[in-house]
Amino acid sequence: MTETLRPAFADRPRPLLSYGIPFSSSAAHHITDLFHASKIYILCSASLARDTDALDRLTRALGPDKIAGTRIGMQSHTLWSEVLEVVRDAQAVEADLLITLGGGSLTDAAKVVALAISNNTTTPSTLLTLTSEPPTPNPPIKPPSIPIISIPTSLSAGEYSSFAGATHDTSRRKYSFGAPIRGPQLVILDPELTATTPERIWLGTGIRAVDHCVETYLSSGVGSKDGVTEETDRLALHALGLLVPGLVKCRLNNKDGIDADGDGGKAARLDCALGSVDAMAACSAGLPLGASHGIGHQLGPFGVPHGETSCILLPAVCKYNAKHSSSSSSNSDVFPRQTKLRDFLLRQEGVAGVVRKYYADAAVDLGDVLDAVIRELGLPRSLQAVGVGRDQFDALAEHSLHDRWCQANVVPLQEKGQVLEILETVA
Repeated sequence: MTETLRPAFADRPRPLLSYGIPFSSSAAHHITDLFHASKIYILCSASLARDTDALDRLTRALGPDKIAGTRIGMQSHTLWSEVLEVVRDAQAVEADLLITLGGGSLTDAAKVVALAISNNTTTPSTLLTLTSEPPTPNPPIKPPSIPIISIPTSLSAGEYSSFAGATHDTSRRKYSFGAPIRGPQLVILDPELTATTPERIWLGTGIRAVDHCVETYLSSGVGSKDGVTEETDRLALHALGLLVPGLVKCRLNNKDGIDADGDGGKAARLDCALGSVDAMAACSAGLPLGASHGIGHQLGPFGVPHGETSCILLPAVCKYNAKHSSSSSSNSDVFPRQTKLRDFLLRQEGVAGVVRKYYADAAVDLGDVLDAVIRELGLPRSLQAVGVGRDQFDALAEHSLHDRWCQANVVPLQEKGQVLEILETVA
């Protein structure tokens, strides 16, 4: 086996991307050669620690003498209280490197932990001063000095971002943390490890990466033209060309035992993982996202996993934007861009057949194509399916209006009624 080691993005040296060898071998090599670390703090998914030998394999490869501390499990959406627990633990052992082994909430937690440690932040009130929306002007925030290695088992792709989100325990509001926060310096991809991920999480976070691509591609045709680049479009489309067929193959492999590539699904899983890299490259180019992300950020604290917010909201937001765009307004490019993206998706392996399964020969728009793919993956398509009722819509809509991506949606969401209209279509 030969390792591929390269920058994840063409325009910046970090993070590095490693794949082709077992995750434990890659981590052990780079901790010594690249980071020269000796006091490693591991944040590991509870399910991985409980149901697999992944943590044991990592510990053996690194050497127990280099493990300064381990945190097993964190709740979804990254609670402030748990972040601060890890901050105190990591400070106590003088950790010089963080490793995340698991899903996206751990990655967000590690990013906030590293920022908090650099600023000696150990309480909710001081953590608030590090957010993108501090209550009062702050003194300069020190950048993180502790590097992070991420070994992801999902496709949410937060490990490629220099942003993080964490949820206030009392208000349930999710706060953003931006510059000078830093993402992982090294991301290790191991498709065999991801086979341990529950199917619903793997596929759902894959749709989250699809959401990154779709909202980036659609926003690039609207508003400020100087932010549009052919490279951003290329990245978004390339990512979708890997992700959508790859996710469908993963579902067929798990559900029906159909091994399209004859390798137990490893190639499809690696395609999905590499697609998520290009998805983040596209959506980190500085273009705005949209209401699927904006409402989804606030839906998360209601108990809905990150990926499933996109499964429910993305087709509905596309339909809302198409319905409310106008040929005479600043969002006149919405429908043509949606049509181009629909046609691109229909050309990808297996997609047209999936759409025919749910829509026969009826004319379909982009929202319909996305709906068919998500349904084929067996993922939820309504708020009721994830336990969110109409009695929660008002609070959800109010919180959503504060999110920058709702305001930046190609049809800006400026009134509660607009958010409620979208929510009603997925009730």
